[in-house]
Amino acid sequence: MKYLLDTNQVVYYLRQETRVIDDLQSRRSEGLAVSIISVAELYEGIFRATNPEEAERALKDFLSEVTVLSIDEEVARIFGQERARLRQVGLPMSDLDLLIAATALRHDLTLLTADRDFERVEHLNTIFL
Repeated sequence: MKYLLDTNQVVYYLRQETRVIDDLQSRRSEGLAVSIISVAELYEGIFRATNPEEAERALKDFLSEVTVLSIDEEVARIFGQERARLRQVGLPMSDLDLLIAATALRHDLTLLTADRDFERVEHLNTIFL
């Protein structure tokens, strides 16, 4: 496994954005994962959709093709360490985004995202799409 997808990348994929579909297809053989935090965020979108059943079916189809990574004690430790550092330097960020970043760090994955806030996280390998 090499890449962790930020929530926005999954949203773009589910919205059939060709650029993201092509990018993820080209990386699939190297291994794609999502954080359980992203799954929670995606379910919020499902319950706001005009057709929640169809949206959930599409999400489940997508999730069947990637690895879903849970939060463990090491992710929590990395989160706490980085959150403390960011607050000390006056650059706090969303807790959910920071948990996604901590998951990428924990598993030594490159994060694929469109969100520049992740630039704040030390040692995080990121590709901005």
